[in-house]
Amino acid sequence: MIRHIVLTKFNSETPEDKIASIYAGLSALADKLPGAQSFVGGRSESPEQIERGYMHGFVIDFDSWDALKGYAENEEHQALGGQLVANAIGGIDGILVLDLDV
Repeated sequence: MIRHIVLTKFNSETPEDKIASIYAGLSALADKLPGAQSFVGGRSESPEQIERGYMHGFVIDFDSWDALKGYAENEEHQALGGQLVANAIGGIDGILVLDLDV
């Protein structure tokens, strides 16, 4: 299984409802793509408070690297990803992505 982890430093002007809308779109996409499962996302509530500006994140699990590739190439994902970039501090520089083989 591949765990896709995305952390974002959103601009302070980006309202929480906008972020929730983007995440809802990603969750709906994960529900319908083959090999994608268990979207979880939201704002950090860590008592450690060492997010270093990455206050929002999400995780999607994929059955395989091919399933992750299908997600990455999906037009709906690319549009939602474009919204993440447009609302992140510094664009793509405000987004951190990790893919772990778990």
